[in-house]
Amino acid sequence: MIELRSIDTQKSPIATLAIPVCEDADIHKGSVASLAAKAKKLKEFSGKKDEELILYNLPGTKTERIIFLGVGKREKLDAEKLRSFAGKAVKTGIKKNLSDMVIAVPVNENLPVDSAGAIKAMLEGACLGNHVFDKYKKEKKLKPLKHIILSVDPDTVKANAKLTHRVMAMCAGTIIARDWVSTPSNDKKPDQFSRAIVSLAKKAKLKTTVLDEKALKQGKFGAILAVGAGSQNKPRLVLLEHAPKGAQKTIALVGKGVTFDSGGINLKPSGSLEDMKTDMSGAAAVAATLITLSKLKPKIRVIGVIPIVENMPSGTATRPGDIIKSHDGKTIEIGNTDAEGRLILIDAMSYAQKKYRPEIMIDIATLTGACVVALGEKIAGLFTSDDELADIVMQSGKETGERLWRMPLPDDYKELLKSDTADISNMSSSRWGGAITAALFLSEFVGDTRWAHVDIAGPASIKKGHGYCDAGGTGFGVRLFCDLIERLT
Repeated sequence: MIELRSIDTQKSPIATLAIPVCEDADIHKGSVASLAAKAKKLKEFSGKKDEELILYNLPGTKTERIIFLGVGKREKLDAEKLRSFAGKAVKTGIKKNLSDMVIAVPVNENLPVDSAGAIKAMLEGACLGNHVFDKYKKEKKLKPLKHIILSVDPDTVKANAKLTHRVMAMCAGTIIARDWVSTPSNDKKPDQFSRAIVSLAKKAKLKTTVLDEKALKQGKFGAILAVGAGSQNKPRLVLLEHAPKGAQKTIALVGKGVTFDSGGINLKPSGSLEDMKTDMSGAAAVAATLITLSKLKPKIRVIGVIPIVENMPSGTATRPGDIIKSHDGKTIEIGNTDAEGRLILIDAMSYAQKKYRPEIMIDIATLTGACVVALGEKIAGLFTSDDELADIVMQSGKETGERLWRMPLPDDYKELLKSDTADISNMSSSRWGGAITAALFLSEFVGDTRWAHVDIAGPASIKKGHGYCDAGGTGFGVRLFCDLIERLT
């Protein structure tokens, strides 16, 4: 449980109090400011970023322990640093087997961040940091905190009464996506993963439809079937729908769901295979977003279109040089069977475009290693020719701390996807600009729908934890999409 509450940190009995401290300025008032000043008098603590100090039973308080965490210089203190601080504070509590924590929220006039932004970021950090993925551990050593309070003044509690519910819903969805991404591939084969999605979606009272292999054949989903041809675990297409009465606009979210990507006949080398359980991160983000929207209840129709496959080599696998027919009728020459994500996406996108006629369609996928080369592991690539849509997506990225960088879509690069024998090739004729040519390939299948592509090959999972996320799946995209849909409503 996480809540906003007004607490007298000097008079109230508190088991654990966490205080953010700037190295060059006071960001608190009253007794909390006095406590921070006492901490900074010690040689081992100055408030620099990532410094930590724990003091016990300080005179003049009824607090058992106080955790001081440095957040650096005030002028650089933004929402993401506050989000990270709250996550670190909670994770410190988890490591010390604590059950309750009070977090002191800085005073607004002392911050370069507005009050609502600071509170929202700290609520997110605390909620996201209070997560332990130990499903596969025999011994459950770490447990999430039972109760977290963000201490603010009474007026702030009233002004942000609805904020906590919204933040907790978005963070709960993010954690669902994280757990799916971190689950090993042997426990999320296409049928298993689709059933897990549908189970939660039905509880959320979303409309659900699953197309199995037979239905995919009848519907002529040639690209999805081609990718799944080598696996004994047959593909699925999951459709989720949030459809409030009177909705005037439809948005389609499409998420890549490759539960394990071996590369197919173009088998990946060792070192590139071990993390391929995460190749369904886009699907996890879309499914968790729809589940979250059932709680947030935006007045807009949102469709989740989630193709789920396993890409494996075998005697029945699609081969390099094969020509397949996609759902929209275009033929595709297979230049590389490891360029499979774009194939399942185009069938899902063309189906969504024809069936639902959305005003806006956004796909999200761990699509290319080239995007990681370009932007690193912490920033997603955003591809769209729609400047207005790009601006809105970028605003949501800034608001949520799920960072994106807009990439180019030069028309002349489409020449690299030409095929002598089919309408288009799934592989560029050049080794360079792979993230761009992959996005351009997708763009050929969206018709006249406003469209954006988000490549999350970098930030979908992390090998080393940070402030509010442990190693494993990050759930990137859920908070981004929830914020974006609110802006589009």
